[in-house]
Formats: sequence, structure tokens, C-alpha cells
Amino acid sequence: MGRGLIEPWHIVILVLVIGVLFGWKRLPDAARSLGRSMRIFKSEVEEMKKDGKSTASAASSDTVKGETVDPTPRPTPQAPPSPTADTIADPPARETHNQPPA
Repeated sequence: MGRGLIEPWHIVILVLVIGVLFGWKRLPDAARSLGRSMRIFKSEVEEMKKDGKSTASAASSDTVKGETVDPTPRPTPQAPPSPTADTIADPPARETHNQPPA
């Protein structure tokens, strides 16, 4: 019971399990991606600390010039479609109801 919680052979087993699960070829890419994510996270935390100060970055001081676009489309005049054999429908059949003949 006097042993430490983490021993060297625990780390070896953990590395082997991770290697088997993810594959040895993908581990360098995963480590690289994790490093990039940590760098981005660190820079964002530093930016949040600087947020209270008056110095603004160049990106936040620039404004984007744009133009207003009317969201409602204008109707375009179109000629009515000419009837073709495909679009001409047969006259509807008379509906028959359960009524006595007249």
C-alpha cells in the first residue's frame, strides 16, 4: 500500500493501449493537431486578458465597407407559358354522388 498511484509500467501500458487504439501512423498527426489547438487556445486566453486594455488589434479597428441589399426580390415580367400537348389536361370527370336521378 505504500506504492505510488502512477508507476512507470502504468505509463508503458497506457502508451501501448493508445498506440493500438489509434494506430502508430496517426499518433504524430494527432500530437501535432493537439499542439496547434493548445497554441490557439493559449493565444485566445492571452487575448482575453488583454481585452480590458485600450489597445485594439488591427483586425478589430478595421471596418468592412459593404452595400445594403434589398432582401425582397423584384418580380420579373414573364410571358405566360404557351399550352403544349403535355400541359393541356383532360377536362375533369364529373363527380358522381349518391343522389337520386333528376
